[in-house]
Parts: sequence; structure tokens; C-alpha cells
Amino acid sequence: MDLFFFFFHQLLEPPVDTKWLEVCGTLYYRNCEAKEGISYQRSPFITFVLGGPGSGKGTQCIKIAETFGFAHLSAGDLLRKEMSSDNENGAMIRDIIKEGKIVPSEITVNLIRRAIESSKNHKILIDGFPRSDENRIAFERIVGVEPDLVLFFDCPEEEMVKRVLNRNQGRIDDNIETIKKRLKVFEKLNLPVINHYSAKGKVYKINAEGTVDEIFEKVRPLFASLSI
Repeated sequence: MDLFFFFFHQLLEPPVDTKWLEVCGTLYYRNCEAKEGISYQRSPFITFVLGGPGSGKGTQCIKIAETFGFAHLSAGDLLRKEMSSDNENGAMIRDIIKEGKIVPSEITVNLIRRAIESSKNHKILIDGFPRSDENRIAFERIVGVEPDLVLFFDCPEEEMVKRVLNRNQGRIDDNIETIKKRLKVFEKLNLPVINHYSAKGKVYKINAEGTVDEIFEKVRPLFASLSI
């Protein structure tokens, strides 16, 4: 979809996020400069994908990656993969989690940095990270860049609780009390990250109610408009 028609459509049906115009404007000028051969944007193109547990961000990341050719990096998957390895770093992560402690931001960010650097794809989705301002600051310091785009799946608490309870992933923390605690932690730690990037015009908010396909149709126009 041409950027002009994407923006015109948004004027007729504005998205929920009041910062949409800043996001669209930034992406528009970057696309124009790319077409004119101007080296403006750093490579790779990094998108943070955020949302509470049960917001559907992981499922949407898979669809975005398949449809638009992005590499899909999940901080949780990278940590689990490292834990299963026989190296010293994996053993240290296992010990930290076994003691009930939080894995230091530097460890997670360095796993993400290595995954970005080893990827042959310059279009990167980072799923579920950063989870706090501390994570955000560590990412910007270690990787040396800010995200180009922050996609936020905004979903009512009742819907997220229902989805998590209904999914069958065998997770021991998928019970209503634990889910509500996780949602409170998300609100306390993750929303400041969203607010930070929203003030910079980098957040695109998606209403995450509906079926998987209905939600993806809200995502599709944004990524279809990119020339990266």
C-alpha cells in the first residue's frame, strides 16, 4: 500500500493512539529519504513489540514475520535457549532463575544483541522486550540504538485473563491469581517504557480485541506502508 493512501485512510479512521500522526510522519519521511537514496536510518530496522500477557503479541509477531519478512526475536526464547546450552552463561542463568531472582538486563540485552548481529535479516521484531525502563536503558546503552518503531497491543485486562486461562501451554503460572499479578507487574514496569517512546512519537497502538485475523488486519496497513 502506498504511504499516501495509508495516511489518508488513517485520517478517515484514526487509530486509538493519539500519537499516530507523529509515528506516521516519522515513517513517511524515512521512506521518502530511503527512496531518494539518503542514508538516514540506522540499520537494522528494530521494532519493539509490547503488550500484557494474553494480549496476543507473540501470535501477531509470527504473522508479521511470515507476511512481511521480519526476523522474530523473543527475549524469553533466547533465555531458554541459552539455559539449555552447556556453556557458563547458560549455567549462570539457570542458577539465577533457580534462586528466584531476575536475570540482569545486561545478560538479556547481550543475547538480543548477538541475535541481531548474527541475523541475516535487517528487519527485526523484538517480542516482549524491554519489560522495564531498566531494560530499555540497558538496550540503548549496549546495542547503541533506539527502536525505530514500538508496536503496543492494547487489550482489556478481562480479555487478557480469559485468553491466558484458555490457552493450553502447560504453564504453571497460568492461573487467575498469578495472571492478575503479572498484569499488575506489566502495568507498573512496562507502561513507563510505552509512555517514554510515546513521547518520542514512536508508539503505534493496536486495539487487541477481536480474532487473530481481525487484529492482524489492524497491523497490516502499518507494515505494508514501510519501504525498508
